[in-house]
Amino acid sequence: MFGIYTALSPIYGEQPHTIGAALPKYQIDCCKINHERSTRPNYMKIRKISWQQTIPLRHRVLWPNKPLEYCHIPEDDDGLHFGVFVDDLLVCVASVYLTLNKARLRKFATDPQYQNQGIGSQLLTFIITFLKGGTVDYFWCDARESALEFYKRFDMHVCSERFFKGEVAYYKMEVAL
Repeated sequence: MFGIYTALSPIYGEQPHTIGAALPKYQIDCCKINHERSTRPNYMKIRKISWQQTIPLRHRVLWPNKPLEYCHIPEDDDGLHFGVFVDDLLVCVASVYLTLNKARLRKFATDPQYQNQGIGSQLLTFIITFLKGGTVDYFWCDARESALEFYKRFDMHVCSERFFKGEVAYYKMEVAL
């Protein structure tokens, strides 16, 4: 049994899925969170999911005005995809792409009804802790300017000038693991 303890609760994984040569071989099972602002039960599950499962939430949260296929990238086939389920409803997704000793976070989205409840923070904490168990030295992302303070809470720092993807401002952020 593999245990990771976050600030709020334990997360346990078991062995059957190989999810990247640079990472330990664990399946994500579940954890509890505190839903102070929600009427929903205080139980969530973090699971490894397929890229196909990420598409509806990516689309709804990140690019609602784009076609569904815009939300899929070729690297999805080789990425690690994580989902947070509350009452069996997928409410948060994140994808991680490995290159040598670096891991890149992309397509991180939380359903607006579940934002500001710590769900995205729990998932990001889990991913960072999970990556520390392998041979990954750096974790990075292209962060929307509006999310800089969120990523700074995870000791990520800005390491680029502001740049744009379409009309959205971004900064590259990273943290050494």
